[in-house]
Amino acid sequence: MDTRNRNSVHIDLHHLTRVEGHGNIVVNMTNGLLEKCDLEIVEAPRFFEAMLRGLEFEKASHLASRICGICAVTHATASICAVENALGVQISPQTKLLRLLNLYGELLDSHILHVYMLVAPDLLGFGSVIPLAKSAPDVLQRALRMKSLAGDICSVVCGRHTHPIKMVVGGFAQLPTAEHLINLKENLMDARKDVDATVELFQSLTLPIFERNSEYIALRDEHNYCVMGGRISSTEGESWPLENYREIIREYKVAHSTAKHAQYKQKPYMVGALARFNINHDKLHLRARSAANSLGLFPVCSNPYMNTTAQVVEIVHCVEEAILTIEHLLENGIKPEVPALPVRNSGEGIGACEAPRGSLFHNYVIKNGFLIDANCVIPTAQNLANIESDMRTYVPSIIDLPQAEITHRIEMLVRAYDPCISCAAHAMEVRFV
Repeated sequence: MDTRNRNSVHIDLHHLTRVEGHGNIVVNMTNGLLEKCDLEIVEAPRFFEAMLRGLEFEKASHLASRICGICAVTHATASICAVENALGVQISPQTKLLRLLNLYGELLDSHILHVYMLVAPDLLGFGSVIPLAKSAPDVLQRALRMKSLAGDICSVVCGRHTHPIKMVVGGFAQLPTAEHLINLKENLMDARKDVDATVELFQSLTLPIFERNSEYIALRDEHNYCVMGGRISSTEGESWPLENYREIIREYKVAHSTAKHAQYKQKPYMVGALARFNINHDKLHLRARSAANSLGLFPVCSNPYMNTTAQVVEIVHCVEEAILTIEHLLENGIKPEVPALPVRNSGEGIGACEAPRGSLFHNYVIKNGFLIDANCVIPTAQNLANIESDMRTYVPSIIDLPQAEITHRIEMLVRAYDPCISCAAHAMEVRFV
């Protein structure tokens, strides 16, 4: 029997499971007073921005892809775009289509991992994916089929998913063949039945109900559901060029985290699938819009648990857009291309993509072909302050539940953001004495 004071809860969870990286949840509420509610990021800081300085511009994307094994394609793409922007490189329409196809593959791969293997066990009453695999092997096999196909997309386009090798500044070192693309298209069309089954599964599952008014930020392009380039946009209706990212996104350090936090207009905000949906829902493929309606997802949604639902909608969208992108490539014919060359050897540039977890920015200063400064703004770091704001609002509303259930609900809340903690751990304070 739970005999604790119903106005008090004390949680000290080391470490949060089913997320990438190490984080602790610490909550202290005594006699109705919330004294502490932190998501502690305890990963050792990583020094990628420092390691990028001094590199030749051609090598930057290969190091940048090592920031994350899950989002390697997005980091490599943002890095290449930053270099191209700095040096005046103009890519071909074919290169742009191939990069988009590559990003769709990565979004699919990450979303499938998250919704099936990290979130579904919570919703189906399992402690991990292992008992889920034993109880419902068909569900896991479906996930693995789709995840394998997502990996195939990245392998065909850029050589491999984890740390791509074919993408270079100005284009690709090697192009896929028409035969490879035709095979991918056929497999993607066959995957529609698995995608439909995924939507049906999540129609049958119940997410916690929790609403908190947040601001949402994502990239937006008037022509498509933006995953690369575009403008920074918010659900307040504001829009800015990528070059203004430092004016919108204000990073800062907190004592309990090796990852920075971020604010917009001195308030936390959310990036990721739910933010993209809230800002770009009108650009979704029709099948994805239908999936959103069937899942009860409508803009502007302010339930952070529904980030998982938005990921399911994006799975539908990415499969359909990947098919359309391959059709465009095949209609135009895969043309041999030499990567476009820089028009200058110095400059400053910004590359931005939508990683699975939200808007990613790489900002480089290049002098005589070498990086002399680098700044990387990571999606999970942007989300951390908003996660804690959600926790501070949510805990008092569920204080009457048993402590084990409160702990589980908070774990689910953090997992809903799909944090990639290792990516975000960039901050370190050095004191000289």
